[in-house]
Amino acid sequence: MIRTTLRTLALTAMVSTLAFSAQAAETYKLDASHTAITWHVNHFGFSTPSGKFMSVDGEVTLDEANPAASSVKVTVDVAGINSGVPKLDEHLKTPDFFDVAKFPTATFVSKKVELTGKDTAKVEGDLTLRGVTKPVVLDVKLNKIGENMFKLKTAGFTASTTIKRSEFGMTTYVPNLGDDVKIDIESEANILPKQ
Repeated sequence: MIRTTLRTLALTAMVSTLAFSAQAAETYKLDASHTAITWHVNHFGFSTPSGKFMSVDGEVTLDEANPAASSVKVTVDVAGINSGVPKLDEHLKTPDFFDVAKFPTATFVSKKVELTGKDTAKVEGDLTLRGVTKPVVLDVKLNKIGENMFKLKTAGFTASTTIKRSEFGMTTYVPNLGDDVKIDIESEANILPKQ
């Protein structure tokens, strides 16, 4: 009798723990109007110009109870590149660089989240760019979780990484035009109301 009762209590505790974990994970939709991916590349040693991708779609599954179980999946509209120089943007869309006619989007899908501090983590995942998939590690900081002005639960992130563009088939002008491309990301994501 005692053994059966203990077994029942153990099962109940396990079910409660699983239920709590399931409730803890929430899916946030990236807010495109507050998400920007900025790149920086050395220009023949004279300067380090930058540009942005503002057309970003995706979601973050954030598990506050177990942050290491969180994940992110993002799609970037590469044709929406904006350097502030229209002629440069058109060149960047050609086969010399992004070849947007063949590869209109880039994606990042996380595979592992490793906590490095109270609100920081290394997010490992696969970046697919120009049809090439390579592992990339993002250094991520969770800035804030709270309610935004529209009463939506919002999470804000800052992230950065560096990639070699030649590994993704962009070898034009290497090494004079830098191979290393620094990427900075600022993003907000919201839990949207159920319809």
